[in-house]
Amino acid sequence: MLFLMEQLVKRKHWLKEIENGWQRRSILWLSGVRRTGKTSLAHSLGDVEYFDCEIPRVRRLLEDPEGFLADMKGKRVVLDEIHRLRDPAQVLKIAADHFPTVRILATGSSTLGASRKFRDTLTGRKTVLWLTPMILADLLDFHYERLEHRLLRGGLPPFFLSRDLPERDFQEWMDAYWAKDIQELFRLERRDSFQRFAELLMARSAGIFQAQKFAKECEVAHGTIRNYLKALETTLVAHVIRPFSTHRSTEIVSAPKVYAFDTGFVCYHRGWHQLRREDFGLLWKHFVLNELQGCLQLRDIRYWRDKHDHEVDFVLAPRGRDPIAIECKWSSGDPDLAGLRSFRHAYPKGQNFLVAQDADRAFTRRHADLTITVLPLPSLIRQLSSFI
Repeated sequence: MLFLMEQLVKRKHWLKEIENGWQRRSILWLSGVRRTGKTSLAHSLGDVEYFDCEIPRVRRLLEDPEGFLADMKGKRVVLDEIHRLRDPAQVLKIAADHFPTVRILATGSSTLGASRKFRDTLTGRKTVLWLTPMILADLLDFHYERLEHRLLRGGLPPFFLSRDLPERDFQEWMDAYWAKDIQELFRLERRDSFQRFAELLMARSAGIFQAQKFAKECEVAHGTIRNYLKALETTLVAHVIRPFSTHRSTEIVSAPKVYAFDTGFVCYHRGWHQLRREDFGLLWKHFVLNELQGCLQLRDIRYWRDKHDHEVDFVLAPRGRDPIAIECKWSSGDPDLAGLRSFRHAYPKGQNFLVAQDADRAFTRRHADLTITVLPLPSLIRQLSSFI
């Protein structure tokens, strides 16, 4: 029933992005963690031929890629779960080079280079679209405007739409993730240690990452923890936010922060069944990050921190431009600006944004020599679109 509900919803932002991607290249790789809605999104496209590569009959059909693609000339084709094929890269390469009138949407649960089967990552032949957990535009499409519901349930549509808080589903998702993503892509050992690490990481999401501490708690070597983190990052389940730095002696230059991919998993692993006022700040920061990643398709997002614990939530540093500082506040009233002040003391040029959940319009504040634009999240995305 939930799958049917998902299919009935037209996620306009993502459908537009798919059409735009197909305008640029004939091959579109749609990545995203399991249950973000890739299959439902594919089914909601108009005028497409859909093939589920988990089905043996479909895999046999694609053993002759030239014959298959010849039959698909001029059509729009979905190859769902394409990594199930014996040589998926070959199918897409032949399509790009010899059948340019075939528009292919290929889906997978991870980045293209994660699978050992993709010896060729199709550089220059594909457009990549990262389907993140639900963004603000999705809330409107699903006719839910209460952000608190999205923060607690998370942005996987089946979890978001569930009548009750889907606690059992969070663990079932982790079990499937281990079996179908981690084992197939990485063949890691010690499931208990890996899952313990993932649970701790989600419970401590947005914190400074200390591999040695996790190694001790998970009873594995320091290097193993780094391998675990790489697997989580490659499969889009963890986002490693590295520090922005020009290697000044006062700055944190190497210790990353790690964010879990979804607020629902953060709440689940913290044991939150209802949200208190003090919980919203952390979850809002996650939601802003998700919006930056989904709407702008950004991967290189940084944070800044000095050795006096002054901090800026996110820093964008487009090539050839001054760094953009972004602070995330649930409420715009009288924010602590010590982090921004310290950052701009070191880097005087660049725009300062304070994105607040309760801001209904953009306006400028001046604090001594600091100028800040306070704005709602949609306005931040529109402003940044002209910079990125």
